[in-house]
Formats: sequence, C-alpha cells, structure tokens
Amino acid sequence: MNMEDPRSMDGNPSAVPGESPAARADRNFVELLQGLRVAVTGVQVLFAFLLTVPFSPGFEEVTDAQRNLYYVALVSAAVASIFFIAPAAQHRILFRQGLKEPLVHRSNRYTMLGTLALAVSITSASLLVVDYIFRWDLATATAIALAGMALWMWFLGPLLYRSRRG
Repeated sequence: MNMEDPRSMDGNPSAVPGESPAARADRNFVELLQGLRVAVTGVQVLFAFLLTVPFSPGFEEVTDAQRNLYYVALVSAAVASIFFIAPAAQHRILFRQGLKEPLVHRSNRYTMLGTLALAVSITSASLLVVDYIFRWDLATATAIALAGMALWMWFLGPLLYRSRRG
C-alpha cells in the first residue's frame, strides 16, 4: 500500500478491504515509525545543541530567568526524545508477543506527548536565544508566535479537520 494513500491515515478499520487486524496494526505501526523519523531527527539536533550551550563562553552571563528557561528547553527536549524513542524500544522488547495493537495505541499517545514536549522545547529555546540576543518583548512575541504555530499545525488544525470529517 502506498504510504501517501489517505485511507491509511483515517484510522478506519475497514480502510483497506480484506486487511486483517494484525496486518492493520503492522501497517499503522510502520506509518507511525515513518512519522517519528522526522520528529526524532529534529529533537536530536535540538537536544544536541542544548547540551553544548552551557559550555559556550557566554553562558555564564545569562540571567537566572534565562538559566531557568534553558532548563525547561533542555528537559523538554530530553522528554521528547524519550517519548519518540519509546515505540521502537518497546517494539524490540514486545517483538512476537502478539501485542502489536496495544503497542500501536500506546505509541500514538507517546508520539503526541513527545510532540507536545518538542513544542515546549522549541518555544523555550527560541525564547531564550531571542531574549539573549535581542530583548524580552521581541522574545515573548516570537515565543507566542512559535507556540501558536506549533499548537495550530500539530494539534488544533488536524483536530478541526478530523471533527469536520467525522
């Protein structure tokens, strides 16, 4: 089946005629892992960057508020990494145990939580950098815009589309 086929995204058990529940669970898990490849790469780059920041020459000049913001960015990137890697790790442990369907459902929740943590990390890291380089009011406006974009594009927009189709 073509991964671009919209039937594979709607969650309808009868989306593919003749598909068994086990085959559907396999397909759904493969599609989830394909999406995670994009997210994992992004969070790994962000997390790696954040891990190097304290060793930069200017880091000792940050304020306590900026240090706290850095902590939020770093920890939320770590949390996102954990949630995004969990499906593959759990799949290895649960391999051939007949638990693919619950793994798919749990992995979907992990992915949503990881995406939320990634949005927090992107927003807080951007807030930190823009505040450090420019000023607080520009940083706040930028963070609000980025958080709004992530919220709309990753959550609210798809939920609205989903409710209109339902």
